Amino acid sequence: MSTPVLPRSRAVVESRGAAFDLRTVTGSTNADLLAAATDLPDGSVVVTLDQTAGRGRLDRTWSAPSGRALAVSVLVRAPLDERDRGWLPLVAGAAMRDAVQAALQPAPADGTAVAGAGRASRVAVKWPNDVLVDGRKVCGILCQVAADGSVVVGAGVNLTIPAEQLPTPSSTSLRVAGATDGAPELADAVLSEFHRGLQEAVGALVAGGAAAETVRSHVRAGCGTIGARVRLELPDGTAVEADAVGIDDDGRITIRDRDGSTRGVAVGDVTHLRYA
Repeated sequence: MSTPVLPRSRAVVESRGAAFDLRTVTGSTNADLLAAATDLPDGSVVVTLDQTAGRGRLDRTWSAPSGRALAVSVLVRAPLDERDRGWLPLVAGAAMRDAVQAALQPAPADGTAVAGAGRASRVAVKWPNDVLVDGRKVCGILCQVAADGSVVVGAGVNLTIPAEQLPTPSSTSLRVAGATDGAPELADAVLSEFHRGLQEAVGALVAGGAAAETVRSHVRAGCGTIGARVRLELPDGTAVEADAVGIDDDGRITIRDRDGSTRGVAVGDVTHLRYA
């Protein structure tokens, strides 16, 4: 497979003074960026359309056919306080939601309305940051802390994987969801929008005040878990079924138990029961 050019993404990244490392094939873009983080500026990117040893949340394996999925890692080196660092995975999910939404509903060059423009509502985030289209997962995100304290935000997006090659029945791809462009074009569109959105959101969190609250409101508005009946598998091996009613100020999913009490949960594996 030849290396795609991704000109739009390169221009967006380099315009911010960051490094853009496009690889024909690699084991893990997160591992690559974690190893090089100390020497790179904020916003630097490692990207490939052929990742052979990717990992997801909870140490799950992430794999995809060569040339049909985007694997990208972005370095975040920003003076975030502890609460805002907790919001970073959620902010990344919201930025990718917006990027996927734009890829599935591109704006016409003449600014006219597009038939079927309501497709945007198909895209949502499952807390904390899985991006869903029609209730099926198109992207997962993993944030890891580098040795120097910076954070690597990694994302894997299914681009042109056909339905019969998807890894699970609950997965989808941009092609299955209706996108018609090739993998390089889709990767370029998604990455450029994701990088821009992530950088702007992180900047708003650093600024604090109204700017940060706008970002948090945007995260909540795009979270499809809020309002859903969910099964939440907890780190201690227990599981609970409850109603997800919000995201609290620490970025935790707020659930309402059977007795009507509410609590925030920081870590857990969520299943939307209405999609099960």
